Amino acid sequence: MTTFDFIGSAKRTVKLERQAVDQLLEQLDDQFASACTLILNAKGRIIVTGMGKSGHIGNKIAATLASTGSPAFFVHPGEASHGDLGMITREDVVLALSNSGESSEIVSILPSIKRVGAPLVSMTGNLKSALALAGDAVLNCSVEKEACPHNLAPTSSTTVQLILGDALAIALLEAKGFSAEDFAFSHPGGSLGKRLLLKVSDIMHTGESLPIVSDSMRLKDVLVEMTAKKLGLAVVTDPSGQFSGLFTDGDLRRTLNDPKNPLEKPVKDVMHVGGSVIQSDHLAAEALYIMEQKKITSLVILNKDNTPKGVIHLHDLIQAGMA
Repeated sequence: MTTFDFIGSAKRTVKLERQAVDQLLEQLDDQFASACTLILNAKGRIIVTGMGKSGHIGNKIAATLASTGSPAFFVHPGEASHGDLGMITREDVVLALSNSGESSEIVSILPSIKRVGAPLVSMTGNLKSALALAGDAVLNCSVEKEACPHNLAPTSSTTVQLILGDALAIALLEAKGFSAEDFAFSHPGGSLGKRLLLKVSDIMHTGESLPIVSDSMRLKDVLVEMTAKKLGLAVVTDPSGQFSGLFTDGDLRRTLNDPKNPLEKPVKDVMHVGGSVIQSDHLAAEALYIMEQKKITSLVILNKDNTPKGVIHLHDLIQAGMA
């Protein structure tokens, strides 16, 4: 069996596609800004269309746009000629992909798009093509050479289309001020949805499950409360009921080294003053980040008057699938 240099072939492909992306950086111009402006000003949706490999890329671009705050969907140009053009209104904006700019299925629907009055953003590698000439904004995705050794199979060109689509989606996201919380609403499923939607208030311990003790309580009584609530800590309050500090399992181990009888001491003499806190409306992912950075296992949630509202423990985050 003939030995073939698979690694060498792969490296050549990556090198050629990287060169195409570097070329794209040089090609970005005011037309990109015009395309973004057309989309931002459109009252309707973004209709993405493309044929063949460009169509596959167009599908992905439409999905990325839709998930980042720019409502979009893909229309197959072949189906568009048989009724699906009815999906396009004058309030929409059309993003059409064709490397040659002369794909017959795309070119055949250009007059209809113009009659409807929808603005057209053309993404093409041929700035003299019918698609480019019809565009209200033209995104140049030309490449010097495909990664295919015959310069035939769409490879470098589709990579550039994909990256240009991502650049468009992210530019629009940033211009709109689209937040992580906005992103969460379109990604409610799986671990990503949990990280973006789950809040501290959804899993924190409150009410009767919250181990709250006064700072004058004897340590031995504090231990009874800690054992009953099974959180490995007690939230300590001052005489006015405001948060004063924490007494944890770690504090207990250090306290038991006292040669005197520490169990009769008030907890304020051995507790940890203060403690890490978080607001109940913050994301659970943020609570996990704070715990990891500070190497702690729990956070206290306070009311506006500084009284304890709840506790969130690392175990809660693990059970929720966050860690």
